[in-house]
Amino acid sequence: MQLLSGKAAAAHISGILHQKYQVHGFSVHLTAHKISSVGPAGQIDFGGSEYIAAGKIEMATHQLRPEDKYLWWELGRGSYFVECNETLHLAADEIALIEPEDRLLRAGGWHVPLFVRGHVAPVELLLQVGVERLRVKENARLARVRLFRIEEMKPRTRASRKTRSKEPKRAKRKRK
Repeated sequence: MQLLSGKAAAAHISGILHQKYQVHGFSVHLTAHKISSVGPAGQIDFGGSEYIAAGKIEMATHQLRPEDKYLWWELGRGSYFVECNETLHLAADEIALIEPEDRLLRAGGWHVPLFVRGHVAPVELLLQVGVERLRVKENARLARVRLFRIEEMKPRTRASRKTRSKEPKRAKRKRK
């Protein structure tokens, strides 16, 4: 796999709010567009015919200070769905790793790192809050995406196989 530069990765991401602050050497930040609390029930089975996604209850934002241009979400301990502003458009030979932003971790929140492929519109994360209160501002940078190009595996031919090293034969035990 080959890790693409942030600039190359950004070419596969729409909805970037500010290239200067979101695009880095080998990653691109993903930003918060909407946050919802997780509904009280979901359901999953082996085959998927009885699958029911957990509901989403959109969280209201509020103004923290009069001079704030953007609003804030106040999140207590628990799980939340985050819809990002960005959409991924990956080619068949590309895979993206989405990982939590360091500042999110230090503020007491996280989401699992995940690999995604194809068209992801919009990017959604399951945010976990482990502190009493986590404030998240609209468009906050919550995650980083790193884009990899998967190199095609060439089939091995008989000539390219490594020869087995010959192991020494075991000595036969003499019977009494």
